[in-house]
Formats: sequence, structure tokens, C-alpha cells
Amino acid sequence: MFAIVEITGKQYKVSENDQIEVDTLNLEEGTVKFDKVLMYAKDDKNTEIGNPYIKNAVVEAEIIGEKRGEKVRVFKMKAKKRYSKTIGHRRNFTVLEIKSIKIGASKATPKKTTAKKTEEAEKEA
Repeated sequence: MFAIVEITGKQYKVSENDQIEVDTLNLEEGTVKFDKVLMYAKDDKNTEIGNPYIKNAVVEAEIIGEKRGEKVRVFKMKAKKRYSKTIGHRRNFTVLEIKSIKIGASKATPKKTTAKKTEEAEKEA
């Protein structure tokens, strides 16, 4: 069982008890819910694809912490001009642990109309 979720504009393939690294989320440690589920597959035959997202689908994750990626070094040099420059940077990540994938989790209940509202609507019409 897995799902494809959109987090911070990027798509991640997740399943329960996975740990993933996503771009920095400015949130404190705790539970986070992501409702932008693009695809859900229970097995090879039971697959649901959203248009663009699956309605009432939620992926719950727990923020474990933050970490930094490997340093990337960029070296620029122009031959015979005595020019060289080294630049480096490290990306920040948020580490998430996927707790559960729920499909059809929060169905909205239809609003009940009271008799007074329907009578007022009939009088106005």
C-alpha cells in the first residue's frame, strides 16, 4: 500500500512507517496532515487516481526534526584570466515519519435545512 502526495510543491511516494526528507516546513514538531493525495494504491488491482487530487484522502505524518543535506561545492574558473571562485551551500530538510494513509477519512455531512428556512424561501418566491 502506497500513496503519492504533494508536499511543498514536490511529489513523494510514501507508505506507512516510511521516513522521508522534504524541503523545510516552518512547523514545530508534532503531527501534520497532508490532503493533496494524487494517487493511492492498495495493491496492483486496487488503484485510485485523483483528478488532480483524491477527495477525502489524508496522509498523517509526524515531524521528527530537521537536518541539513550534504554540502554542494561549485567551482568556477576562467583559464588564463587568474579567476577562480568556490561557492558551497547546504539545503535544509524536515524529516517526516508517515503514520497513516486514510482514504475517505473525513466525509462532509450535508447541512440540514430547518422548516423555518424552507418556509421563508417559499414566501419570498
